[in-house]
Amino acid sequence: MKNKHLFFDLDRTLWDFEKNSEIALNKLFYSLDLDALISDFESFHSIYKEKNAALWKLYGAGKMEKDVLRDERFRVTLDSFQVDNSQLVKNLSDGYVELSPMQTALFPNAIETLDLLEKNGYAMHIITNGFKEVQHIKLKNSQLEKYFDVIVCSEDVGKNKPSPDIFHYSMRQASAKAIDSVMIGDDYEVDILGALNVGMQGIHFDPDKNHTKQDGHHLIHALNEIPDMLPWVLRSNL
Repeated sequence: MKNKHLFFDLDRTLWDFEKNSEIALNKLFYSLDLDALISDFESFHSIYKEKNAALWKLYGAGKMEKDVLRDERFRVTLDSFQVDNSQLVKNLSDGYVELSPMQTALFPNAIETLDLLEKNGYAMHIITNGFKEVQHIKLKNSQLEKYFDVIVCSEDVGKNKPSPDIFHYSMRQASAKAIDSVMIGDDYEVDILGALNVGMQGIHFDPDKNHTKQDGHHLIHALNEIPDMLPWVLRSNL
């Protein structure tokens, strides 16, 4: 099986980004005394998620630099509450980058599934658009690092998924052929279509059941569905 390669996304696929982000932001909200400026954490968190998602789309499309995104997401969030404080923006930005990757919540059955896939002999790798300096910390702290042979961050390539460049680069690093490779991720357009466009197969992880099956890929709602599905997925590439 070592000639069969599984490429995983990290955030929202293995590492529970939403839960870990909320924990980190909650700690910062109170440690930086934002409760004296904003009525409640829930309001702050809701606005932050909306602003952050919009800015990440710009970053993913190559329309915003990483260093701008890091601060801008907090500046525009505070603006929504009529808070204009550049030092607070910096404290939030630095604190979030420090605290967030230290959190360790994973999706259910993540470790058990990776253990079984490793036992079954699959070579496993990571392809992520997340910031390089935090992704490796997340993998290490969450006890995930040991499962993956190749870890590729978009900054290594200078292109974000779904660019074909990052998939081709990752396969070269892993000595993998597209016909023997499967991409597993939560974002249909970024992870799955990106993989299909370079000849890989795709498994779309949709724990909230927001999507229906699309032609050319496979849909799962729980990570422990992966091992039984893989023989069929790889066979469809033949």
